[in-house]
Amino acid sequence: MTTRAWENRSALPGRRELAGFAAVGLLAYAVDLALFTCLRGPARLDPLTAKALSFLAACSVAYAGNALGTYRNTRAKGLRPYAVFFAVNLAGAAVQLLCLAVSHYGLGLTSQRADTVSGAVVGMALATVLRFWGTRTWVFRAEGRVGSWTG
Repeated sequence: MTTRAWENRSALPGRRELAGFAAVGLLAYAVDLALFTCLRGPARLDPLTAKALSFLAACSVAYAGNALGTYRNTRAKGLRPYAVFFAVNLAGAAVQLLCLAVSHYGLGLTSQRADTVSGAVVGMALATVLRFWGTRTWVFRAEGRVGSWTG
């Protein structure tokens, strides 16, 4: 391994980091889904209000999980890291909506299956990559790691 490659090794995500990020993400997704379902059903809120509240709760759970678990060795304190985390998650949500819009309106793939694949599969995959990169690069920066794992 060259000296340069060895120096950049700390910029690469480890299995523990990826697994922690994924576990926290699954928990946040479960919170989002459960709360949205409760707010739409028994609470009878309109869909946009219900989704906004469930998204905010899921972002808070994801931030806490990452701050206390996955990235507990970093120094992200105060309101600013949470605000940046929230912005990264909003960008991820926009990616999901963009995938759905392109598929549904741009490509004319209007079936329930096409909407699910474009929004919840393709969009979620791309949004997860964006969220991981943004969270790692802008919110929870480790000492000695400059930049991101993309180079």
